[in-house]
Amino acid sequence: MQISDQFDSGSIDVIDATDANNIQLAIRKDNAADFLQWFHFRIDGEVGQVCKIHITNTGESSYVGGWPEYDVCTSWNRQDWFRTPCTYADGVLSFEIELHQNSVYFAYFAPYSYERHLDLLAWAQSDERVGNQTLGSTLDGRSMSLLRISDCATPKRKVWVIARQHPGETMAEWFVEGFLHALLDVDNPLANKLLQDTAFYVVPNMNPDGSARGNLRTNAAGANLNREWESPSMTSSPEVFLVRERMLKEGGDLFLDIHGDEELPYNFVAGCEGNLGYDARHAALESTFKNAYMAISPDFQDTHGYPKDEPGKADMRIAANWLGEQFKTLSFTIEMPFKDNADLPNPYTGWSPERSAQLGRDVLFPVNAVLASL
Repeated sequence: MQISDQFDSGSIDVIDATDANNIQLAIRKDNAADFLQWFHFRIDGEVGQVCKIHITNTGESSYVGGWPEYDVCTSWNRQDWFRTPCTYADGVLSFEIELHQNSVYFAYFAPYSYERHLDLLAWAQSDERVGNQTLGSTLDGRSMSLLRISDCATPKRKVWVIARQHPGETMAEWFVEGFLHALLDVDNPLANKLLQDTAFYVVPNMNPDGSARGNLRTNAAGANLNREWESPSMTSSPEVFLVRERMLKEGGDLFLDIHGDEELPYNFVAGCEGNLGYDARHAALESTFKNAYMAISPDFQDTHGYPKDEPGKADMRIAANWLGEQFKTLSFTIEMPFKDNADLPNPYTGWSPERSAQLGRDVLFPVNAVLASL
């Protein structure tokens, strides 16, 4: 039996794998920070062998509340992911599987590889309405890619969608993949209508270095990009610096930042109520967005979420807050679960890439509702 993490976003430490009935593993920290939650590894063994796996340091992880009622993402073919039931006790996450094939993959959430990211960019740019632009390079030398999508020369509105500032939140790029497939569907009347007078600026992966390295929340320098928006630098957070500069040049009417939450089993949004500039107009736009999203998607709700910041107490290092204040417009963080949607649970898949993509397709409706109200 062998255990490997030597592939895109792979990350695990092997403590003891001599006994298949008592495999001892540990989650590895981000490469330059103390965040500890993401894992992705492969087990190779004999068909029919039963493997009992214990991840021994989950009680020391960054989000301990994420483990109760969590089931591990599992795949035989790296395409289709299902959930293997887990138990969490005394700081240890445990699960077992019988090998129906020689290799099986486990991950904290279904991975979205850098190669798939490049495939998504290449697919999108084949549409004549799409420009695939490189804003600059990351610290590891990867491209910071921006898709500009419009069917008009002088758009009246500009919408920004960025995703995966936290690289382990892979559901965010699955969301963007669904969003792009809906937006570029020539048979989608809403997409065609929007593109007639709106330009969409989409960054499918804000943190390609952290994604490839198998980090949970940080880039190659150990920077949490969603705490860099007030004063980014090319030294520690070039990803934010480059995108922010382009935003300041282009402006925008609506900003969406796509994320995942380790603990809450719901889809929800977080606004910028704590901003000094938050007013009745912001509140009305937020209500318009949320009501339209709930009307189209049973997976979205507005009952469970984060506590709202007190007026004037917003953390301006966070993208949604900084963008809402800078551009005086609607700016939301969209959060999806790592576990499942407790309102509509699916024990076999939990929250999945497919449902993330569907939520991305559905976001066209609240976007349209907000733009129509401006």
